[in-house]
Amino acid sequence: MMPEELRRGRYVSLTTFRKNGTGVATPVWYAVEGSALYVWTRSDSWKVKRLRNDPRVEVAVCDLRGNIAEGAERFTGTGRLVEGEELRRIRRLLARKYTWQFWLTDVPAMLVRLGKRPHTGIVVTF
Repeated sequence: MMPEELRRGRYVSLTTFRKNGTGVATPVWYAVEGSALYVWTRSDSWKVKRLRNDPRVEVAVCDLRGNIAEGAERFTGTGRLVEGEELRRIRRLLARKYTWQFWLTDVPAMLVRLGKRPHTGIVVTF
């Protein structure tokens, strides 16, 4: 079951883990559908590289800068990297949640990349 605070939040701090076990937190946009949390990120990001080595993740609702409110609950889950049709679905979910903000960042980036989509989706299950 998806925690209610994750359904309402605007950003989550997504913590992925280095080979030595050290957690690295990054604030990200996300969407929730059913019992999974979905994230869209660049394929060459460090969080993708870390998830390839260790699927453990921790998430907590945060602000734009990644600050987590004192006493906020943290949730442990498993991250899975996806591409293809699942990635397109994540893109649609985020576009629906963030509307013009998502398009404002995605379309110019797509033009710079000349239509290439070096992105990967992350599906987090709890």
